[in-house]
Amino acid sequence: MDRIRMLLTRCATLFSKRKLDADLDEELRSHIDLAVEENLEHGMSRQDARTAALRVFGGVTQTREAYKVQRGLPFLETPLQDLRFALRQLRKSPGFAITAILTLSLGMAASIVIFSFVDAALIRPLPYHDSSRLVAIFGKTPDSDRSTFSHADYTDMRRFNTVFSSIAAYDNRRYFILSGATGAEQVNAIAVTGNFFSTLGITPVLGRGFEANEDLTNASATVVLSYAAWQKHFGGTTDVLGKTVTLKGQPYTVIGVLPREFAFAPTGPTEFWMTLHPFIGDECELGRGCHVMSVVARLKDGVTVKLALANTQSIAAQLAQQYPDTNRDQETNIVSLTRVILGDVAPILWALLVGAMLLLVIAYGNVASLLLARSESRRREIAIRGALGAARGRLVRQFITEGLVTVAMSLALCVFAANTCRYLLMKLFPPSLLDYMPYMRGSGWNVHMVAFAAAVALAACALFTAAPMLRIPLANLSSGLGEGGRGSAGTVWRRYGTKLVVLELATTMVLLASAVLLGKSLQNLMHVNVGFVPSHLATLQVTAPAAKYGKNEQAIELQRDVVNTLSSLPGVTAVGAASGLPLGWEGGSWIEIVGKPALGDHIAVGNRQVSAGYLNALQARIIRGRDFNASDSASAPRVVIINQSLAQKYFPNENPIGRQIVFFEKSKEPWRIVGVVADIQEGALDTDKDSCMYRPFEQDPYAGFGVVVRTSQEAASILPTLVAAIARIDAAIATSDAATMPELIQGSYPAFLHRCSAWLAGGFAGLALLLSIIGLYGVIAYSVNQRTREIGVRMALGAQRSSVYKLILMEAGWLTFFGLAAGVVGAVIAGTLLRGMLFNVRSWDVSTLLAVGTMLAASALLASYIPARRAASVNPVEALRAE
Repeated sequence: MDRIRMLLTRCATLFSKRKLDADLDEELRSHIDLAVEENLEHGMSRQDARTAALRVFGGVTQTREAYKVQRGLPFLETPLQDLRFALRQLRKSPGFAITAILTLSLGMAASIVIFSFVDAALIRPLPYHDSSRLVAIFGKTPDSDRSTFSHADYTDMRRFNTVFSSIAAYDNRRYFILSGATGAEQVNAIAVTGNFFSTLGITPVLGRGFEANEDLTNASATVVLSYAAWQKHFGGTTDVLGKTVTLKGQPYTVIGVLPREFAFAPTGPTEFWMTLHPFIGDECELGRGCHVMSVVARLKDGVTVKLALANTQSIAAQLAQQYPDTNRDQETNIVSLTRVILGDVAPILWALLVGAMLLLVIAYGNVASLLLARSESRRREIAIRGALGAARGRLVRQFITEGLVTVAMSLALCVFAANTCRYLLMKLFPPSLLDYMPYMRGSGWNVHMVAFAAAVALAACALFTAAPMLRIPLANLSSGLGEGGRGSAGTVWRRYGTKLVVLELATTMVLLASAVLLGKSLQNLMHVNVGFVPSHLATLQVTAPAAKYGKNEQAIELQRDVVNTLSSLPGVTAVGAASGLPLGWEGGSWIEIVGKPALGDHIAVGNRQVSAGYLNALQARIIRGRDFNASDSASAPRVVIINQSLAQKYFPNENPIGRQIVFFEKSKEPWRIVGVVADIQEGALDTDKDSCMYRPFEQDPYAGFGVVVRTSQEAASILPTLVAAIARIDAAIATSDAATMPELIQGSYPAFLHRCSAWLAGGFAGLALLLSIIGLYGVIAYSVNQRTREIGVRMALGAQRSSVYKLILMEAGWLTFFGLAAGVVGAVIAGTLLRGMLFNVRSWDVSTLLAVGTMLAASALLASYIPARRAASVNPVEALRAE
């Protein structure tokens, strides 16, 4: 009860502090006045009497503080006092406060933003049930480690394996026509096996998924909608189940709707999911040599990838022996589904995270430098406070409070900066590519990000508290009182602050060199010789319903109508059609050359069907022979044009014109070579140009094809006209992917990855350069300030201004030299680690190292010039008088 009463009494004192302080001062004054009167009665003078009274009474300040502790709640009051004092200290030093807070917030924001992407892509599991057990199974041939399966091979793999609890597949042919009241629209619809969703562990939010026995031969015409398709085409109504949609001219019954968050990156923005029903009777689907199936599987409990690979390899060997014509030398490869989905993104994200952490190290180093300088200037203050009775623990708590306040302000600004930066970075993702990286949409704040931000902030707190405490004389107060001169402080600064600046310069060198290497890679990628002229070139995709244009004669007539209609438009100078446009080729055809030894199994080359005006519209260069013309019709002899790479590889030192090629598709009829064209970049920008052949469209037509249009005006302005003109031919024809060729190049996946890497690394490097130069300036400026007396003495003894300049710039020069030396080593190591992200650039590019080193050295010396000039302007008399 007494304790409760005492606690209540102490709480009450919090609301009457002024009165209690006044009463205490009055009581202390009374005690001292009484002691003075007694001393006066003993014959002392008033001054001596007061001095003796204070000596006997003891420290007035200590007595006042002790009384305050006893009467109040120190566990509440002391932190509040420390907080108010910390805020006053920051207000007294606005330059320090602003610089430290901005530096720290920028460093923390960069690291947090990049970590959010790393977390979304690499740390958090895929949004599928027990995703660590999901793998992708590929065929393995001499040409590729990740080839697809035929449906027959997939069926055998599913039947004979003993390592998978479930194995499913999807067909890579994804473009379908959706017919409706508003006309035809090309959509991304994927055909899957009946157990596809159950293998991934996905349950529809509405209706049901497919059943395991809904296979190729007896599948019903049913479809499962993506959440986006449900909203777009059905307004999100719950009565969607049982309704029909017309795809490829056939009605499909809606049986389910997938969750909003579901996405399967390998298929992109898929709107409609169906079984393999659309391909019933398709000779490609039924043939063992037609590889169009991608396979995913779930490992049984306790089964490792190594064991699963051994099992699938055994099955592949059996199939190769049983079906030597199609499966000879074919093996398997198993990769975790996570690695398949992430692709080339993982190493880029890790590299960016390392860059962000290096920038954070520079920010920490800058703040540490500021703190060391500030702590040296506060040595005398802390020593006086200690001499007046401040306990060591209280001083330590004060430093901790100051650190917490500064970090809290930095963290508040950091959160705002991080959210802004993340928003801007997400704008860099083209919507078409973001659909293939859906995990990036989940890069917002979560438990992982909060934990990372807390760790970064705690590290900053430790830096803010430890750095000054290590340098302030809490134990030896007399040394703090005695070190009023600047010599020792300057020595301490040169011992610690300069090392931090060397570290900052070395780190900046690494970031700058990496950014320049990535920038050169981007520049090289954007200036790849694609083998044609991209400017003034418009492209689009045409897809026609197979029911109306499925026969060869109908497809040929459609292609002629499209080319003739577009050729007649104003501003169009050339039009061509092809089974696939440049920069997007995947796969190829197996070939043999008549009159040469067999090339071996699985020797595939690129294969395009192109119209007579296609190469002319691209402005590709015919090196030898001729281009296709109107005489190369369906009834004419089979002819083919090969590219330069194929000619050099299979016809070295000979003329290939007139030679014959056989490729393994519908028949083994030989095709006669009539021309050689300069290599066209058929694959991705960052891949090598490979062997490719071109056949007349009319000799092997398709109902779906790409169109290229050469214009005399800006290609973007004519795109709506092209789409409208094709719609007038037949409303059932769907067009998609209308874009200019430069847009396709700029928006391609390799260009996007290289551009993001270069921009982010360049941003980190720019900030690092700014922070390191500020740090170097601070070091030299503080050194000049501490050596004012020394410089004054030198000039009083006859030193010239030039020698003072030399003295200061030499100090900066040595720091820069050591920083650059360490930075060159780090830059070479970083370039080696970035090797996989570079395009046509050596990791130890000498010109890059020289350019970056020169720029950093020039910036460092420029930052040192201002302090050097200030030092040379010192007035010796004023400097010595100040001391």
